[in-house]
Amino acid sequence: MDSLTAEATGPAATGMSAVDRRRSLVATGVGNLLEWFDWAVYAVFSTYISAALFSKEDPVSALLGTLAVFAVGFVMRPLGGFVFGRLADKKGRKWVLLVTMLMMAAGSLMIALIPSYETIGGFASVLLLLARLIQGFAHGGESTASNVYLPEIAPPARRALYGSTVGVAMGGGTLIATLFGTVLAGQIEASAMGEWGWRIPFFFGALLAIVVLWLRRNMMESEVHTEHVTAVAAEAKTATSDPGWTRGQIAKRAVEVFFYMAGTTLPYYIWSSYAAVYAISQHGMDPGLAFAATLGATVLNICLVPVMGLISDRIGRRIPVIFYNLATAALTFPMFGLISSDPWTLFAAQSIMMGISACIGGTQPAMISEQVPTKYRMLIMGTAMPLAVALFGGTAPYLNTWFTSAGNGWLFNLYMIAVCLGSAVVVWRWKETKGIDLRDVR
Repeated sequence: MDSLTAEATGPAATGMSAVDRRRSLVATGVGNLLEWFDWAVYAVFSTYISAALFSKEDPVSALLGTLAVFAVGFVMRPLGGFVFGRLADKKGRKWVLLVTMLMMAAGSLMIALIPSYETIGGFASVLLLLARLIQGFAHGGESTASNVYLPEIAPPARRALYGSTVGVAMGGGTLIATLFGTVLAGQIEASAMGEWGWRIPFFFGALLAIVVLWLRRNMMESEVHTEHVTAVAAEAKTATSDPGWTRGQIAKRAVEVFFYMAGTTLPYYIWSSYAAVYAISQHGMDPGLAFAATLGATVLNICLVPVMGLISDRIGRRIPVIFYNLATAALTFPMFGLISSDPWTLFAAQSIMMGISACIGGTQPAMISEQVPTKYRMLIMGTAMPLAVALFGGTAPYLNTWFTSAGNGWLFNLYMIAVCLGSAVVVWRWKETKGIDLRDVR
């Protein structure tokens, strides 16, 4: 039986129409894009936020305070992933995706409405911190639920393609946030931007959430999850139960997912956001041209992610991921060495590395879902994934800046290479699972 026949007649297709799948796919993807927009727009407008909501007596301290609040959001993501992971197992994936969208919108609306520091003093900074705590908590749950939900509703033969929506949304949300900043800064005077202009994207994010909630109202629940809940209830009535994995097995797979995620997250954050800062600070590149190069590389990544999803659905998950890890390790030193004061060097380096990272964006949700049984999927992904993002992705720009400023940038490169090679070892030990019925994951 070929993959297309399996898609039409396999167990995963039961009760799910193509229209239901596509409607749920669009609702999840658009919501995920909005989540990443809300997350990224804070960083884009951080200088305006620091001036409006912190004391102006020390601008540097205000900016550092704003960035510290951004970092706190990363800290909340593992907690959100863990809590919503458990709730998704009890109340369903759809319920989590609705609640996290409401929380993210509430956080954006709070930031848009916070009175200035001149009006309420330090309470402005406290309210900003509270809003980012809410958003970080929600973002951890949304990311985890999306990574689980899309592979679970996908036809087996298109699981990676469906899951690649998460990668497209990540790049798309960040891209839109950056374009928002570029357009507003070009159309609104600096004084007006500092007073009220920076609030516009946060209002936009909150209002757009209404559209997303309307789209998500008719999302179907994951049949894989629903059948698992039904089976557990039947086992309880008959006093029989599937012994499942031991705690040791659960912990082992969680650690494996953590190190796999470390190797995918660390390079992505460096090449998607920090590379431009590196070119500006270390090589004196024109900021406008540096960020234009980053935008171009990001567009390339967004275009390649679904392509890699399609390729993965044909050749499997392990080959693209291991290629990504080994290629990233091999090219880290050459690509950083390529960057100079000329914008084309940054664009070339970022395009190559972001193009390679599409191997991850196109495979990650499908790969992890196929390595973890439904019974533990949200628990393991909700814990290991956001924790790896916080510890490796959230600290990447800071560590790179620290090592580079001390003249030891090569040490950070070695650190990144080691993390990528460790991730490759994990994936090498995993079995190829392309097209497997998620009910059969053991």
